[in-house]
Amino acid sequence: MTEFMGYVRPDGSVGVRNLVLILSGTLYANKVCAHAANIILNSVAIEHPLGRTQVKPDLAMTRRFLAGTAANPNVGAVVIVDHFREEGMTAEDLANDIAFAGKPVATVNIRTEGGFYAALEQTLRYAADYTRTLSDQRREAVPVSKLVFGMNCGTSDTTSGLSSNIATGMVSDRIVAEGGRSIMAETTEWMGAEEWLTSRAVNQEVADKILAAVAHMEARALASGEDIRGSQPTGDNILGGLSSIEEKSMGATKKAGSTAPVAGYLEICERPSNTPGLYVMYGPGHGGESITSIAAAGAQVLVFSTGGGHTISHPIMPTIKATGNRGSFAAMQDTVDLDLSGILHDEYSMEEGAQKLFDEVLATCNGRLTKSEVLKDHNGFAIHRIGASI
Repeated sequence: MTEFMGYVRPDGSVGVRNLVLILSGTLYANKVCAHAANIILNSVAIEHPLGRTQVKPDLAMTRRFLAGTAANPNVGAVVIVDHFREEGMTAEDLANDIAFAGKPVATVNIRTEGGFYAALEQTLRYAADYTRTLSDQRREAVPVSKLVFGMNCGTSDTTSGLSSNIATGMVSDRIVAEGGRSIMAETTEWMGAEEWLTSRAVNQEVADKILAAVAHMEARALASGEDIRGSQPTGDNILGGLSSIEEKSMGATKKAGSTAPVAGYLEICERPSNTPGLYVMYGPGHGGESITSIAAAGAQVLVFSTGGGHTISHPIMPTIKATGNRGSFAAMQDTVDLDLSGILHDEYSMEEGAQKLFDEVLATCNGRLTKSEVLKDHNGFAIHRIGASI
């Protein structure tokens, strides 16, 4: 069995990072969190524009995204900062949601503490104490079966479905073969490739859910006056040589690999069961929302396959960007981690390319920083929305 060195958590999950998360419960706590994270080593702030005056389904969605992020194994301890008290979205509500993970959690309320400065001071004290405590923890050897592997793609072009997406799928297959799990989201990019995806499902129930998810996503878009089949592929996809949503989907779903069964269907942010396999998750093609939902479901590392090059990176889930386009790597090499263009230039085989990517995933799990982590460029956090603000 292949191993990696990770941080074993009280609930048995394993982190590949050991972060203190300073989590904003609402828009109005963002700057307290940001200031604290700028001061405390090995801490990350989550900022967002939501958490208040949302319709109840959206407030519940925001809560799912935030709680799932805090429960991710890469987070060793959490400080939740609240502004006042939004019913159904308090710091205490979020703390209760992640109690199952067994990690240290503290809450700060700006109003109760006496304002911005006092709340910042208390946040700093909690975060500093947690950082010192976490510094005593050491990585342990654990099997790859402990991995939940995330997969996403963006700024796709003709090279994506012929190289980096296939290599990503081969890595997924290998992780599943060793007892791990993988998650692929982006429901809009199953459209046109549903039959191939449902043929991999472990049973008819999973297959039916995949078909229903595509139909639901298309119906939502049509209800807003948007025809996905007319708006996809996007402008950058077209520049990259993709002519239709079906062509884009046939390349995008190559991330699903070829041997691992589709073990289950997940609603957005839902954690997979302990059964090894590939899990497909409902969600939009919006890159930030997609990778955030995968991280909230517990994935510790993600490969983001990008034909044209991309800067996206999640704050707590190392995001390995790989491309099969040599020109894109040359243009974006300060943020794209791995050049797999040798596959299409006949410099090495697809299998060798997949091995390069697998080695990069393991190295990242063992502590190698992605380029975006080095730059502190965490631009990939976004929360999915259902309705209007109120």
